[in-house]
Amino acid sequence: MKALVVGGTRFIGAHVVRRLHDAGAQVTAFHRGASSNPILPEIEHVLDPGAEYPITAFPAELLRDWDIVVHMVAMGEADAEAAARSFAGRTKRLVLVSSCDVYRAYGRLMKTEPGPQEAVPLHEETPLRSVLYPYRGMEAQLGAYVHDYDKILAERAVQSTPGLDWTIMRLPKVYGAEDNGDLSTVYGFAGVSEWRWTHGHVENVAAAIVAAVSRPEARNAVFNVGEAVTPTMGERLASLPARGDEPPVPPPFDYRQHLVLDTGKLRAELGYTDVVDERAAMAELAVASALRKCL
Repeated sequence: MKALVVGGTRFIGAHVVRRLHDAGAQVTAFHRGASSNPILPEIEHVLDPGAEYPITAFPAELLRDWDIVVHMVAMGEADAEAAARSFAGRTKRLVLVSSCDVYRAYGRLMKTEPGPQEAVPLHEETPLRSVLYPYRGMEAQLGAYVHDYDKILAERAVQSTPGLDWTIMRLPKVYGAEDNGDLSTVYGFAGVSEWRWTHGHVENVAAAIVAAVSRPEARNAVFNVGEAVTPTMGERLASLPARGDEPPVPPPFDYRQHLVLDTGKLRAELGYTDVVDERAAMAELAVASALRKCL
């Protein structure tokens, strides 16, 4: 298998590259060359200063035939359209990494989407947000790219491109040693102990993406990714080491709206199973984070 990974050097992307390589794929990573990762195997790298958000052009050397293109960093309409246009007819399938923030429930949580709370768990046919650009106004905190960020528009761009087969992977909140290693997305919500938010360890999320790459059943389909069971924040914290500092005040969201993903389709149709135990992995990471703070 000849696989192109767009944005494959950091966090989830690096784990996807490693798993594809270990499975026997011939992997090429396209990126700026601004970061490296010790877990990356020996693969082909194509570097371009323009490979930053949003990536709206690809160098000529990448416009060749691929068995699969995995786009880790398509943030909105413009860059997803550019990838779809560039690789339609050149790849058997484009795998787009998306987010659970596409769901209307996310808008309810953020108080940007009017209406009652959505029932959970959220499955792949659950309604999406009607209010676009969820992070506009947060450019100073998150980066200029969020002005045009919307995974809904990215999904539509690849789904509507003639001659392009696709797979969409809607990710949960991902955690691992390289990112969210302090589990701030758990400890930071101690004040809303009954709230539930689906998480996924980076190894499991990467394995799910590679499962979609490998299985023809994933063609032209959408899959939620994340833990099989989503506990409350209180249940998570009960199994993690306590922290002595005062817990932060959680953001002013509507915590009556849970963000729980139904990941049964991924498991049933692609035969996916977790490669690490979520509960044990989170506990191990919390202990490591606590030790670092003590040093």
